[in-house]
Amino acid sequence: MNFTKTTEQSSHYEQLEHMSVADLLFNINKEDKTVPLAVEKALPQIEALVTQVVEKMKLGGRLFYIGAGTSGRLGIVDASECPPTFGVPFDLVNGIIAGGDKAIRKAVENAEDSTTQAWIDLQEHNINENDIVIGIAASGTTPYVISGLEKCHENNIITGCITCNEGSPLALTAQFPVVVVVGPEFVTGSSRMKAGTAQKLVLNMISTATMIQLGRVKGNKMVDMQLSNNKLVDRGIKMIMSEIHVDYEKAAQLLNQYGSVRKAVDNYQK
Repeated sequence: MNFTKTTEQSSHYEQLEHMSVADLLFNINKEDKTVPLAVEKALPQIEALVTQVVEKMKLGGRLFYIGAGTSGRLGIVDASECPPTFGVPFDLVNGIIAGGDKAIRKAVENAEDSTTQAWIDLQEHNINENDIVIGIAASGTTPYVISGLEKCHENNIITGCITCNEGSPLALTAQFPVVVVVGPEFVTGSSRMKAGTAQKLVLNMISTATMIQLGRVKGNKMVDMQLSNNKLVDRGIKMIMSEIHVDYEKAAQLLNQYGSVRKAVDNYQK
């Protein structure tokens, strides 16, 4: 297949090693500012994908992210934040990385080149046609991700993707592709930069919009968040104070009694 990988094209900047720290930071920031605008152009694609995720979850399905390297790590970050933020089961949103959990910290050689491992990894979670799989790859050419989506199609599992190269094999494979074209990186080919930022923004949108659609936010508050540290307990108390207009002490008592912001608010009787 003949397509241009814009993520691999030469940087617009030359002789980076001769730039001052101030110039480096200014120019990196200048490039970063273009990313949200690129994401904006992909909003219709993101909407189509989120709609599919919500439909599947309402039927009892789960969401899986699969990726390699930076892309895989970003999927894991987003998945791991869903239970504490929205109070959902830990296996509702799942992040899978080529090379397994050890690849989260350290690159695993050739893991992304496997054309069989992604499906094996997905099968460990008893994946089925109620679920939905989103492949993440800035390049759009990662064999691990593409082959995983192809096997999903053979098993009637809906797929999406997040990539930064238009016309890439991944974009053409996924049923609901999201393509955010961010152009060349500040350091040529370093797709952990703008491409990684774009992927993170899209992942934020997918999980947050989905959870809101599933009723996991009330007003603008994370009423189902896990109260796993003092900061979050304090935040929960203040949410209750704001919602039902009681003082700090009463809100703390209600939170302690019911164990969640939502239950405290719903069960409060003046």
